Amino acid sequence: MPQFEVTVKRRVTGVAPYNRSMCSLAALALAAGMAATPSVSPTPAFRQTVPAKLDPAARYLIYLHGRIIEERGIRPTDPRYGTYEYVAIVRALERRGFTVVTESRPSGTDPERYARTVQGQVEALLAAGVPARHVTVLGASKGAVIAMLASTFIRNRDVNFVLMSNCNDWVREHFRVDLYGNVLSIYDKNDEFGTSCGPIFAQSRGLARRKEVVLQLGTGHAVLYRPLPEWLDLVDAWAREAASGERR
Repeated sequence: MPQFEVTVKRRVTGVAPYNRSMCSLAALALAAGMAATPSVSPTPAFRQTVPAKLDPAARYLIYLHGRIIEERGIRPTDPRYGTYEYVAIVRALERRGFTVVTESRPSGTDPERYARTVQGQVEALLAAGVPARHVTVLGASKGAVIAMLASTFIRNRDVNFVLMSNCNDWVREHFRVDLYGNVLSIYDKNDEFGTSCGPIFAQSRGLARRKEVVLQLGTGHAVLYRPLPEWLDLVDAWAREAASGERR
């Protein structure tokens, strides 16, 4: 199996690092935001399905949020990680030229079932003539698990995937993941739940491009809660490289 590329993004901050611990079901439940405070923000007018009128030249992105949105509403706050700025993240992706498809999933969403929904969305785009390299699936935390399963189901080597902050032994033990496509892994150096996707890359048979970036922000799992340029730039560049046919 070819070696995947690991890139380290550095930035000096005054944030104290989190302690890394063994990943477990209980720990993942905490990461999902079950202890977060509720939100009363209204549901935004997001595009929840593939647009009826498609532009093959456009770049489409399916954004899959973390579990805390399922449990605590559209703008929840976690005492460890702060406020999950779901709306701001989607708008930031749109400003970068993506046509974003996303929705606030219901509580207790089954990852495998929802991955089939994502599979249907991607296949609808492809059937309408959108090139696979113009399609990106971005999953954060629980959304990353859904993205991994969608990649496994779709089995297309040209579709782009970004996995944020949820590669770990628990995922490998509980789900049958066999990644296909162009896959970018992003996680913060102090994330106690999201670690290297190297073992998942190694067991996957359909990878084309693959890359891993370790952010040096020091904020742990909180990195996916806000539209930070450190990871938004990476997502944008990953999709642009694919759309332009570049190989690095």
